[in-house]
Parts: sequence; structure tokens; C-alpha cells
Amino acid sequence: MVRHRHDLAVIGLGYVGMPLAQAAVNAGLAVVGLDANASVVASLTAGRSHVDDLSDEDVATMLAAGFVPTTDPAALAEAAVTVICVPTPLGDEGGPDLTAVRSAASTIARHLRPGSLVVLESTTYPGTTDEIVRPLLEASGLVAGTDFHLAFSPERVDPGNAAYGIGNTPKVVGGLTPACTQAACDFYARFVDTVVPTKGTREAETAKLLENTYRHINIALVNEMARFCHELGIDLWDAIAAARTKPFGFQAFYPGPGVGGHCIPIDPNYLSHNVRTRLGYPFRFVELAQEINASMPAYVVRRAQDALNEDGKALRGARVLLLGVTYKPDIADQRESPAVHVGRRLIDLGALVEFHDPLIEKWDALGLPARSVADLDAAVEHADLTILLQHHRGYDVDGLARISRRFLDTRGAATPAPGVERL
Repeated sequence: MVRHRHDLAVIGLGYVGMPLAQAAVNAGLAVVGLDANASVVASLTAGRSHVDDLSDEDVATMLAAGFVPTTDPAALAEAAVTVICVPTPLGDEGGPDLTAVRSAASTIARHLRPGSLVVLESTTYPGTTDEIVRPLLEASGLVAGTDFHLAFSPERVDPGNAAYGIGNTPKVVGGLTPACTQAACDFYARFVDTVVPTKGTREAETAKLLENTYRHINIALVNEMARFCHELGIDLWDAIAAARTKPFGFQAFYPGPGVGGHCIPIDPNYLSHNVRTRLGYPFRFVELAQEINASMPAYVVRRAQDALNEDGKALRGARVLLLGVTYKPDIADQRESPAVHVGRRLIDLGALVEFHDPLIEKWDALGLPARSVADLDAAVEHADLTILLQHHRGYDVDGLARISRRFLDTRGAATPAPGVERL
């Protein structure tokens, strides 16, 4: 029987890998974390967190319990289970860039031992675990499903969600074989309340894409409705509030300046790309949703122009203040934030753009001049137009709207009043 120093090795210590490692450590597992970024490992070793959902204190607690961050792949040979949590950004051709997944699988292969379990959690298209990861692992000379277990289990991390974390969010698991599924289920059951097995890896991979495609399409629906409701003089926010009183058959989604983050703007495209590549026809719902959601920043800028016109001002030369530039409220994560596209378009059209975000000191995403303001109230009073892009908990939206010259609310947070418009 092979003895293991670590119960779990997590490859990729980002927004997915660190919460997973924390949950495992808290359950009493011996965990090692591998990351190629030496500065990330050094920061964690010093007890500093770089992800929103873990504080420095959380990291210090993990270290005290035996968590070991490292850049040394040799640690993988001492782990009973290895989980891949590396990024899968959108590639040039519309599918996922699997560079980090391939690298992780090849690294594991060099240290793989009989009886081990390898799980891919990185989001990707159906077939990746079997067609990409398995052959790379089998370069070790071991056979998946015979000598070692292989499974896919989609990450369901929701940054900033205080109600649902790793432990109480059901964990979907699909193995290469029934035995692989059982091994993965047994592992996750050590620190997850509910484990949901699927028929295989492809079903588990598709489940993740279905979840995010569902959200992508429904957000596109209300984004398109926001446009024609504005033209027809209908308060869509009030209509949604009325519709959500139905106790069955309806789930509320809300319009906004675009979609952001690590899932909605990216993951559905993996499925669309996979359908086009393998079957030769489009996944029309996804492609239409992408078109609608991607056009929202331009629509916000058009509404900004209209708002300024009401005051007899041109957008060129106008002072525009953006409130909240992260992709989600109350977290510092800026990945794929629609604020970037809004800001760039405003600057391209000649606006003098400033921004405020209580969680961001420096905003480099624009690549163009956008000054951070220190005195929020003074900045709002001075701006020709204030645009709420993200409703952080710390914003007194109605108070800010009252002192503004003109206020455009893309999140439905402000009480309707003269000079205040909602998307």
C-alpha cells in the first residue's frame, strides 16, 4: 500500500484552488498547494491572501494546520488526490485556452502513482477530461480507470457569497468509469455536504456549461427588454419586482452594463465553440446572448449621451464619474468587468473620465487616463454625469444621486427622482 504525505494536492492557488484547499484543511486533510507563480506562493507562505474570499487570517489558520504552498511539482508524488484548478481563459478561436490544463496534466504524469485520484475542476468543453487530460496522464505508463482514477468536478465558487461555499454547495462529480466516480465522490464527501454523481465526465462538464449558459441567456433577455422598455416608457425594474412575486415558474434576472467575471462572459462560448467545431452548426441561443450582452456597454454610453443632452451638454469634454468598476458587488475582482468597455468608449468619445471604487485603489485596465477620486461626495457634485456601474454595499446610492447633477443607474438601486435615470 502506497503511503501519502498529503491527502490532497491542489494545482492552481487562485479563486478556485484556495477555497478548495481551505475546505479540505478545515476538514482535517493534509493539503499541499502547487502554483507556478513564485510570488503567489511567497505571499501565501507569509500569510497574505490574494483572493477575495480568504482573509490573511484565513491563510494563517491554514498554514498553522499544515497547509504547504509550493512551486515544487515533486510534492505531487506524495499526494493521494490531485485536483487541477488552473485558469481556462477564452482562446483566440473562441474555445478555451487549455495551455495551463495541459501543463498541469503533464506535470502530474511525471509524478503519478498507482491508486491515485486526479480530478479536473477547471471549466472547459465536454470531452476535455477524456480526450485531453487522460492521454497526457497516461504518458506516465499508467492507465486511467485501471491504475489510477480520473474524474471531472466543475468548480462552483461564487466569490463574495457568504451563504454558499465549498461545504454546502452540492458537488457534481463525473468519473471516467463508475469506480472513478465513486472514488471522487468518496473524496469530496469528506468536506462537502452533498455530492452529485453523473454518468461520466462529459455529463459533469456539460452541467457546468449549462448552469452558466442558462444565466447568460436570461441576462441577455432582460438586457434586451431594458432597451425597448426604456423606449416604451415602461419601468422594467418595477415589472421584474412584480413578476418575482410568482412563487413558481419564474426566476428574477436583472439588466446591467454587461456581464463580467470568470464564468458568464466566457464559459458559454466553450459550448458554442464545441458545437460549431464538432457538429458544424451554431448554438444560436448562446451566440445571440453574447451579441446582446456584449453590446450593453455601448448602450450605457448612448444613454449617457442622452442624459447629458437633457442638460444641453456634449459628451466630449464632459466630466463623467464611474462608480464601481469591479465585475461584482463587494469584491475586488475586476476580471472581464464591463466597466472597462464603458470607460474606454467614454474616453474615446472625448469624455473626461474619473472613477471611484471602495475596493480598488488603482484601475489599470483601461490603458487610458482615468483618475481615481478620493472625495466621493465632492466628485459626484462636480461631475456632469455620474454612472453607477456596480452597487457596492458601501454606496449610499440615493444620497449620491441627490447631490449629483445627473445620475445614470445601471443596477436599479436608486429611487426614481428628477435627474436620476435607471437603465
